[in-house]
Amino acid sequence: MGGTPERQYSDKELDISEARINDRIRVPQVRLVGPNGEQVGIVKIEEALRLAGDLDLDLVEVAPMANPPVCKLMDYGKFKYEADIKARESRKNQVNTVIKEIKLRPKIDPHDYGTKKGHVERFLNAGDKVKVTIMFRGREQSRPELGFRLLQRLAEDVAEIGFVESAPKQDGRNMIMVLGPTKKKADAKAQQRRKRDEAAAGSARETTEQAPTEQAAPAGS
Repeated sequence: MGGTPERQYSDKELDISEARINDRIRVPQVRLVGPNGEQVGIVKIEEALRLAGDLDLDLVEVAPMANPPVCKLMDYGKFKYEADIKARESRKNQVNTVIKEIKLRPKIDPHDYGTKKGHVERFLNAGDKVKVTIMFRGREQSRPELGFRLLQRLAEDVAEIGFVESAPKQDGRNMIMVLGPTKKKADAKAQQRRKRDEAAAGSARETTEQAPTEQAAPAGS
């Protein structure tokens, strides 16, 4: 019999999380795929539902736009359960990158610049992005090169821990640059945890070392 060759479908290839199943499939016939991916062929919907019942499985519509629609025999409840677990694990392992913002003036004094740079370094070390905004006022707007040079200086000063993700650009009265951390958020958090653990361990050792001295003092009096 002529026609296009039967295509193999896999669960990874098809989005079946919201698929129609069992008696919700309202078509006269389907192209049926077995539980192990084997091609059964085109069968009437009644026959497909009977096979699903015999195997104690569900009939799941995996390619509704095909002609005829492709359905697969599977344990839909188990599939949904495993998909939900994978989604939860993915969300748990996902670390959201936060964008912090620092505002500077074109003619900032050295002390304020040092303070602001310290904030930027702290944010980058924590794995966060930093949006640096130069705010121009009055006649300062005619000197955009002042803001550009200041942003360049800041980028160079923090080059070891951050990189320019978005180059300086004018935005109305402001000039904006975005710095990205060279260290990933997850790595930064892990390093912070290690430092806290090391500090706690060091404190515990000091307490243990001091204890015998304090107890031995009365014996020598």
